[in-house]
Amino acid sequence: MNSNYQTVKYKQNQSATIDELISIEEPLEMIVRYKKNNNWIDNSISVTMRTPKNDEDLIVGLLFSEGIIHKFPEIEKVESLGHETGKFKLRNKIRVTLNNGENLDVKHLRRNFLTNSSCGVCGKASMDSLEIICKTKINKNNPKIKSSLVTAIPNLLKQSQSEFSKTGGIHASALFDQDGKVLVIREDVGRHNALDKVIGHCFKNSIFDTKNQFIACSGRLSFELIQKTLMANIGLLMGVGAPTSLAIDLAKRFDITLIGFIKSDSFNVYCGENRILK
Repeated sequence: MNSNYQTVKYKQNQSATIDELISIEEPLEMIVRYKKNNNWIDNSISVTMRTPKNDEDLIVGLLFSEGIIHKFPEIEKVESLGHETGKFKLRNKIRVTLNNGENLDVKHLRRNFLTNSSCGVCGKASMDSLEIICKTKINKNNPKIKSSLVTAIPNLLKQSQSEFSKTGGIHASALFDQDGKVLVIREDVGRHNALDKVIGHCFKNSIFDTKNQFIACSGRLSFELIQKTLMANIGLLMGVGAPTSLAIDLAKRFDITLIGFIKSDSFNVYCGENRILK
């Protein structure tokens, strides 16, 4: 989603006023509704800045990647709330109603979302907690992909990024099969949002195949992206940017192949080289 803005463009010491397409960034309040002791409770779990599109995929993917839900039937319904407000007349609240809230760990729910943005501070504690909530089913050997496919990924991503081609100001995450076919791609101003949207769509539609698929992202590779890949039981994550130290540590701990700094003729493998075919 984008909008036209007037911009003054300078080139060779000359200026001109132009119309430029800019990616829209708007807040989204995410609410989980559940029943406890015969009472309905609305719990506002997070406010995230996002690109207004695929909001249902975003919240479903977030709840799944944080270990709050494990199967799509746990969700009774997803609905947008509130009035159309602001400059772009958007509804910036979304609520997920769970079928069974009696077993919901509310403290875990709140703790996860309060600390999510600062998880790098937690270090080892974050990785330990993942071992508790993630019943990993990552295939230790697959997917197997050719090195020539890795170097082609930035181009394949760019060709599928409809919003980036218009604005240049948006991230992408995509699920690929091991032959390089784009199965699902989502764009968002937030890297983690883009991946949550991919995961949410795949989770709802039972698309994941842990043996033959991998995830590629347009930006740097952080702890959060490894966490979400792990929760999706995907064994390979790659990105055109650099990984953080904690992302590498987490990938090594859970045997995820991590690839970064992808160029047309080179890339770096930080762990899990066994999944790369030369």
